[in-house]
Amino acid sequence: MSGLVGYIGYRDALPIILDTLGRLEYRGYDSAGVAVISGDSLKVSRTLGRPAVLAGKVNRADFGGKVGIGHTRWASHGRPTIRNGHPQVADSTAVVHNCIL
Repeated sequence: MSGLVGYIGYRDALPIILDTLGRLEYRGYDSAGVAVISGDSLKVSRTLGRPAVLAGKVNRADFGGKVGIGHTRWASHGRPTIRNGHPQVADSTAVVHNCIL
């Protein structure tokens, strides 16, 4: 089962999302990702591996924002690749989901 988290608030979203993804983890995952609205842009990072790999990869200075989403993926469909990881992004929209679309 995958893990999903979202945050809207007054604190920086990235540390809260990364911490929560780590807490949701109870087995190995094939990928993890995060998207944060930072100013007028959407910052996205996805990586293969567990949430700790993502936390080590993200440049926290680039991800300052109060709104964000995160996801850990357990590949039930599709190969474990960065492209299949979440958040899925189109234009300025990022989505995480737990189903086949």
